[in-house]
Amino acid sequence: MATSLNDQVVLVTGAARGMGAEHVRGLVARGARVLATDVLDDEGEALAASLGDRVTYTHLEVTDESQWRGALALAESRYGPVSHLVNNAGVVTFGSVETMEPAVFRRTLDINLTGCWLGMHVVIPSIKRAGGGSIVNIASTAGLQGYANLGAYVASKWGLRGLTKTAALELGRDNIRVNLIHPGPIRTPMIAGLGDELAATQPINRIGEPSEVTAMLLFLLTEATYSTGHEFIIDGGAVIGQALDVIKAQGDR
Repeated sequence: MATSLNDQVVLVTGAARGMGAEHVRGLVARGARVLATDVLDDEGEALAASLGDRVTYTHLEVTDESQWRGALALAESRYGPVSHLVNNAGVVTFGSVETMEPAVFRRTLDINLTGCWLGMHVVIPSIKRAGGGSIVNIASTAGLQGYANLGAYVASKWGLRGLTKTAALELGRDNIRVNLIHPGPIRTPMIAGLGDELAATQPINRIGEPSEVTAMLLFLLTEATYSTGHEFIIDGGAVIGQALDVIKAQGDR
């Protein structure tokens, strides 16, 4: 029942660096053709140049519907209908519920949640034209638990869980699966300087690597052919609890 990615078209957001760039490399290694999108144009273009004609880069602000439609048109003209969408783009913003500016809160939800909705809204007809496929939304362990001073980010990722399940219910009969990945602390520019602290009390007490998330992504695209609307966690065990011996040792210092 495994699905081949050979010559299938995948649209990836937030693809210029970090997890997104690793996803693009992994997809190309499996034979896919990729439209890589981001707002970091220099890095995105360098990534595409390094991977040859199976990757095309274009600028995409995920909150802009017209840019989504332009990106889709480019993908279809270059490679054909899109079979898979990877909603990877996101931002982290810090601030308490009391002190965060409303504009910052709204912007965070616009990128992390509305941007994913727009992507699905625009790309679903193309996936139907391809005969079916899948959508993978990238959330966070912040979609499974609260984090102080990350209220906007947490709200956006919890919202993405519900959106994913709703889309899965709507699209199953169209042969389109929709699933969600919750990464924990992963070695990317987004958490530079925070990863070691975040991982300290996990059962697997190290930062995760982008390639480990890519492995799960590839599994969902090719192997998890009977899974839809579900959540897959890559977090070193972070959300199962905290190791009390580690907490005590930290308290003793």
